Amino acid sequence: MMRNIIHAICMLCCYSLIAQESSVRDSQEPVAEGKFEPTWESLSVIEREPEWFKDAKFGIYFHWGVYSVPAYSSEWYPRWMYVPGREDWGGDIFEHHRKTYGPLSEFNYHDFIPMFTAEHFDAKEWAALFKKTGARFAGPVAQHHDGFAMWGSKVNPWNAKDMGPEKDILGELFAALKKNDMKTIATFHHARLLQRYAQDTSNWAGNVQDPGWDSHYPYHPDYVTSTIDPKLRMLYGNIPADEFHEYWLNQVNEVVDVYAPDIIWFDSWLDKIPENYRQKMVAHHFNTAVSRGQAPIVAYKQEDLPANVGILDIEQGGKTEISDDYWLTDITLSYDSWSYIHGQTYKPAALVIRNMVDVWSKKGIVLLNISPKANGTIPAEQRSVLAAIGRWIDKHKEAVYGTRAYSTYGYGDAKFEKGHFGGQSATIAYSEKDIRFTVSKDKKYLYVFSLGLPAPGSDLEIRTPIESGIKKVSVLGSGKELRWTLTDNLLTLTTPGSSDMNELATVFKVELK
Repeated sequence: MMRNIIHAICMLCCYSLIAQESSVRDSQEPVAEGKFEPTWESLSVIEREPEWFKDAKFGIYFHWGVYSVPAYSSEWYPRWMYVPGREDWGGDIFEHHRKTYGPLSEFNYHDFIPMFTAEHFDAKEWAALFKKTGARFAGPVAQHHDGFAMWGSKVNPWNAKDMGPEKDILGELFAALKKNDMKTIATFHHARLLQRYAQDTSNWAGNVQDPGWDSHYPYHPDYVTSTIDPKLRMLYGNIPADEFHEYWLNQVNEVVDVYAPDIIWFDSWLDKIPENYRQKMVAHHFNTAVSRGQAPIVAYKQEDLPANVGILDIEQGGKTEISDDYWLTDITLSYDSWSYIHGQTYKPAALVIRNMVDVWSKKGIVLLNISPKANGTIPAEQRSVLAAIGRWIDKHKEAVYGTRAYSTYGYGDAKFEKGHFGGQSATIAYSEKDIRFTVSKDKKYLYVFSLGLPAPGSDLEIRTPIESGIKKVSVLGSGKELRWTLTDNLLTLTTPGSSDMNELATVFKVELK
């Protein structure tokens, strides 16, 4: 035990020198002790759902990188700019690129990098904005499918510290977030960078109209994407598989070692990485984080990691019922691209908040994506929605942070809409007829969310399996006490005037006996 304590102290001292700031775990949170081996059995011993995560409810991240320069169609611009003749999603990008920037023989994706200036990026201001919005954790897309790292990497020569912005985006933001007592998340999407089908060109059809889905950049002998230049090939993924898997792992480990993220999160296609590399990656994250006193999390999509090792993320959607386990959903503030594009449109705050409440009622945590411009500004339209979310959460935070799912998530008239990967859509139109519940950890208070504005001065009937009885009912935010009756699990309360309620979502606080 003494050797473990000494080891932990030494590791903490070491990382305090190389990290921007080390993250400090709540002393009351238990974490797994000892060394994690790179096996699923060993890794499953971790406390997957630490208390801080269950309490947090809400985080923010952002798709921001070189693809933000063209600001056209989506963050998949770097893929589709190399695919002519495509008629599906992204099919107009090839021709748009040719007309706007010139042919691929003259202007390639890496030529956008000097234009990614980020001159207005202010880590302290962004961290303060995220905190004011109500987020309890935040961080960047550390590396998207395009192979460009958003941190000061010694492993990847294509990084934001050495070129483009010439700023350590992830490092500066993490330092600012930690000063705001926020947890941190780094998301990784580069598992699909490897040109897997380029390893055997015997199956190449002679064109790139349908290049397959295994790699972000398509193989073509006349394109720079298939270069053998020692540096360029690292950006475009034309690397032997064994070399790439080490390259992939070393970048994740570098972020873990230097920046101490609380959560590392992986997009789809993580299953393209061999299992032993995934096991080594998770073991390194768990061992390193625990040695620093953190309660770490690894998040994944589909079935890319075992359910008893990580937290499942459902893209742009959620569960239809209360889950046995805690889960994440990553959703966009925009209706369109994950990254900033010209003409971007945004969801109203009411739509975002109501769908967030639905997630919370079912044991979910929300990861909201925003889209900065290439110059480092966050558009006013996005800031306006974030401000509205922040005001609503601040007024009703008692019903959000630290709460737990009730025995039922709720009920209502809203119809199910299918979202990504079979989950429930994140854009369902809820109304005051849709009711959701959360409950305080000590079970003393039930919070009833009406996902809209109930009619003022009316009798509102709420179906709820209350067994212990009620002491009083009030409106959260105003404190207005209400008249109520409880008969056979039917709570009837008389709503106050509209000034005491909230048109985005009204919350009633029920004090239980």
